[in-house]
Amino acid sequence: MSTAYDSGLDPSIMAPVFARPGEADSAPRFQLGADPMAAETAYQVVRDEAMLDGNARLNLATFVGTWMDDHANRLYTESFDKNAIDKDEYPQTAAVETYGWRTLADLWHSPDPAGAIGTSTIGSSEACMLGGLALKRRWQQRQRAAGRPTDKPNLVMSSAVQVCWEKFCNYWDVEPRRVPISLDHKVMDGTDLDKYIDENTIGVVAILGVTYTGMYEPVAQIAAALDRIEAATGLDIQIHVDGASGGMIAPFLQPDLIWDFRLPRVASINTSGHKYGLVYPGLGWVVWREASLLPEDLIFRVSYLGGDMPTFALNFSRPGAQVLLQYYAFLRLGRKGFEATQGATAAVARHLADRIGAMGPFELWNDGSDIPVFAWSLREPNSRLWTLYDLSDRLRMRGWLIPAYPMPADLEDLTVQRIVVRNGLGMDLADRLLEDMAADVAYLDSLATPLPDAAGHPAFHH
Repeated sequence: MSTAYDSGLDPSIMAPVFARPGEADSAPRFQLGADPMAAETAYQVVRDEAMLDGNARLNLATFVGTWMDDHANRLYTESFDKNAIDKDEYPQTAAVETYGWRTLADLWHSPDPAGAIGTSTIGSSEACMLGGLALKRRWQQRQRAAGRPTDKPNLVMSSAVQVCWEKFCNYWDVEPRRVPISLDHKVMDGTDLDKYIDENTIGVVAILGVTYTGMYEPVAQIAAALDRIEAATGLDIQIHVDGASGGMIAPFLQPDLIWDFRLPRVASINTSGHKYGLVYPGLGWVVWREASLLPEDLIFRVSYLGGDMPTFALNFSRPGAQVLLQYYAFLRLGRKGFEATQGATAAVARHLADRIGAMGPFELWNDGSDIPVFAWSLREPNSRLWTLYDLSDRLRMRGWLIPAYPMPADLEDLTVQRIVVRNGLGMDLADRLLEDMAADVAYLDSLATPLPDAAGHPAFHH
């Protein structure tokens, strides 16, 4: 039964927005309404639903970009109707896509950027899938040429990989071989890598910016370990670098770090344009060092809307606006602009890490000196009645989204909290976060005071 107030006014002309059907009563959610709704009312209903989300700028859990300038916003609204896959109808968007991956091939020191090959994707997850598929297909081709079976491929990776790699192995029937991280080896660094490699290994994934903590895996060390394995076994194993975040940080903040196509074993690299590529979601990129590393039989050549269209993608229709936004960011910033932008973001991350590390309850896992991401654990967690989950909840009450979670296998008893600093979080806002965090720590500490019992063990009173 409707409880709407009947104003007697024509809702399409006179009635105020919040006195119209859909606002004055409940809007339909799980089925179509019987009648149309005024555009202004429908807009207000949806806007009010979205208003209940968290503030994207205060979301320090996500790596995904939440800010672009007004010119980018204008360009976005002028191009959101373009389909990036339809290269025949939108040939200039296709050309801009080529500008994008060629620029990345050059940025990542491809020996011949003009001879490289790449593509945009809907995000790094799709880019990782494509990189993994190319590794698997090349391995299958080598196995068949040698008369060996192709039914048991495996992929070597850290236990701290992003979940998209677990999906890849699940969806494409590849055995994941996870190298565990530990307190002594906080990232996969090439130690004991030979225990995971055999003739069925399609490749090794190295992460430039681990999702859990933001730390770089030392790609050069991993490549050196694979060199030793090849010398001992004859197995030539290539690397895919998951640079979802670090691929757009390292070239500007750590230009002397050797992690990219300067290492002959690096066959392909992906990154997220919508992370530190400074573009709205969703945009990813994947680039192969040279065209021969992307098997031709993975490329589809289809006749679409009257034209021949080569494509290597999991998604067919997807927005072209973000491709144009990436080109805008490249033009707008240039190398010096990216260095300045990423440098400012890194300075905020280090400031936050230094201040949080100096707070009594916390022990830093890392300090944000790789990508602008860092994590910390609770020092002597058994001496307190509160956890990092409690602190996360308190901060959420103030609008800050800062997750707490267990570390991966073999370290799952360790809970950490992590901050991702992105363009849009300035030093002033960071100081507000520090003030809020200090206040919340003081509040949580005030709830219970640890006192030793007769045996010297912590006991609590309220």
